[in-house]
Amino acid sequence: MSELLETQNTDVETVLLVGVVLRGDEEWKVKDTMDELAQLAESAGAEVVGRFVCRQPKIKAGHYIGTGKAEEIADWIKENPVSMVVFDDDLTPAQGRNLEKVLETRVLDRTQLILDIFAQRAHTREGSLQVELAQHLYLLPRLRNMWTHLERQQGGIGLRGPGETQLEMDRRRIEDLIKTIKRDLKLVRTRRTEQRRGRRRHGWALVSIVGYTNAGKSTLLNRLSGADIYAEDQLFATLDPTTRQVELPNHEPMLMTDTVGFIQKLPHHLVDSFKATLEEVAEADLIVHVIDALHPQVEMQIEAVHKVLDEIGGLDKPMLYVFNKIDEERGRNAAKRLKAQFSKSAAVSALTGEGIDLLFDELADCLKGRKVELKLSVPLSEGKLLATLQKNASILEQEYEGANAELLVRVSAQIAAQCRPFAVE
Repeated sequence: MSELLETQNTDVETVLLVGVVLRGDEEWKVKDTMDELAQLAESAGAEVVGRFVCRQPKIKAGHYIGTGKAEEIADWIKENPVSMVVFDDDLTPAQGRNLEKVLETRVLDRTQLILDIFAQRAHTREGSLQVELAQHLYLLPRLRNMWTHLERQQGGIGLRGPGETQLEMDRRRIEDLIKTIKRDLKLVRTRRTEQRRGRRRHGWALVSIVGYTNAGKSTLLNRLSGADIYAEDQLFATLDPTTRQVELPNHEPMLMTDTVGFIQKLPHHLVDSFKATLEEVAEADLIVHVIDALHPQVEMQIEAVHKVLDEIGGLDKPMLYVFNKIDEERGRNAAKRLKAQFSKSAAVSALTGEGIDLLFDELADCLKGRKVELKLSVPLSEGKLLATLQKNASILEQEYEGANAELLVRVSAQIAAQCRPFAVE
């Protein structure tokens, strides 16, 4: 699972990428996913030294690609030695073993590469648990083909009894680990649920930032909140979710959470493993979809994000589209074209700050329906309620008459319910 990690402190890994164009496939889509695979390899710390794209009518059961093409790649590797070959789709264990025999080098598939990057980038306990779960879910169905060379143990001195195979022991061990990790993640999800309830009680708006990986989500959150989240020009630069408080121009606070980025061909079990994190999206009052307006396949990236949002129940949430990277002319022109397709959108440069003021206005407009305006006459003896209003409400007017505080406030529905006994019609 961690083959890249084993050599990360020595020389840089050199990688050959292999993709397949099947009958009926659009070649430009395969080229785009291959470009992304190259970025994934570079994010893992490897150097891409070559690519092969094989055209064939269907996937071959034995070697994924035809044996002739496999031998052609093997000849190329003899002249251009590489550390490993990475395929752009999932391989079965049998295909991986067969390819390693022919190519005489290590063979990985796209999911293994993503899991390796995730293992490098997970720094919190929650992130590490989610990565470990994804790794074991990937490994479990592949055990049978990995241990076909083992025979059932025969009876004899010291061996009498059930005679379990190595496969059965390994499967039981991995299933036990999966149960343990899921139990730990359930505690994480329970804690997150309690945190969200606490935020609701304070009336804070919950906003989730989503988007294709490397679209600029972390950079945007840094710009809006003044935080210092790690942000680099690489895929999955940040894996662990980060929540920061952001104040809108009307002085109302909101909590913004930066979530893990999405990509094409994101394996289903990765989405399943990261449900504890992605629940933040499903529970949000507003989703901010950050889009790299510079990317040549921007529409495909938007579609890929929508697909994952639909899977986690977030596609029906109110959404604000933010077209990033307008500091370059091409990005500015693309943002103008794309804004016409979405009623709620903004164009910004998270790097330079251009358009951020207009984005703040859009955020305030999207969230204004969460607040109600009330005129209150609150006795000064209601100290707890007055403290809650001072901390969590927008106080538009405030006067003191005798033993009462006369207030005009904008508050969330939760706090408004507490204030109703003191409302002035």
